[in-house]
Amino acid sequence: MGELDPAFVQEQEHRPKLSTIEAEGIPEIDLSSIFHHEVKDQSAIDSLVKKIGSACKEWGFFQVTNHGVPLSIRKRLNEAARLFFAQSLEEKKKVARDEITPIGYYDKEHTKNVRNWIEVFDFFARDPTLVPLNCDENDDQVVQWSNPSPQYPPQFR
Repeated sequence: MGELDPAFVQEQEHRPKLSTIEAEGIPEIDLSSIFHHEVKDQSAIDSLVKKIGSACKEWGFFQVTNHGVPLSIRKRLNEAARLFFAQSLEEKKKVARDEITPIGYYDKEHTKNVRNWIEVFDFFARDPTLVPLNCDENDDQVVQWSNPSPQYPPQFR
């Protein structure tokens, strides 16, 4: 198998214990309340925001249900992602994120100062997306970002 890069080795105290852990009560965020109303109910949106915030704070993740994304689209996205990530590192890095561009391919995530064995491709849900230049609510300066467009697979664009 070869030698392991030390960047991927966690200190002993951070390694998982050899025991079975069953997670109960994983947060489920049901989006149906914001999709099935003619008039947007602000209290439903506020409640949903609180649930998401709580799930992120207490668990760090959650399951989304009733989001309205058809299974056929999810399958096509999964297949496109599988094809993209199966490419050589050289090809994936052609659309890499960096200090200037916050979206695109990335493979240097860290947890507890140890490199994770994952790759990600960040993108904006809306293309293009306007992003504030800073967190000052009185400053209306924005920058427009467009999603990176990998050559392969074409359906990943």
